[in-house]
Amino acid sequence: MPSSRRATRWLCLLLASSLSFAGLMQSAQAALIGTETVAAVQAAEQAGGNQADGRAFLTQALQREDVVAALQQRGLSADEAKARVAALSDEQAQWLAAQVDQAPAGAGDILGALVFIFVLLLITDVLGLTKVFPFTRSVR
Repeated sequence: MPSSRRATRWLCLLLASSLSFAGLMQSAQAALIGTETVAAVQAAEQAGGNQADGRAFLTQALQREDVVAALQQRGLSADEAKARVAALSDEQAQWLAAQVDQAPAGAGDILGALVFIFVLLLITDVLGLTKVFPFTRSVR
């Protein structure tokens, strides 16, 4: 009987301490945010104060000779592009201006791809799976 009483006492003590700690926990509340809201906030942050009017930025970019040449190369006249920019809403124009400002110059990150391939081949050489570089020794 004493061991049963001891087990009950420990169980009651454990239950009381668990309940007392349960009152100290704070609950978190999450709500869904619409995609349009997030996109508008990101566009406003990216555009910043220097590009308050995205339409003016795009119109100015369409006046450059290299942009006009690139558009004509793709079969679009500068007048058509200006008409499309004029048809954009303010939010769309700001978003597009931010995207143009952040786009990488060139087709992509070729240097990053080359470094990745070099490191991949180096690791496979060290592991003994390939033999591309003469300065590596295999662990096998």
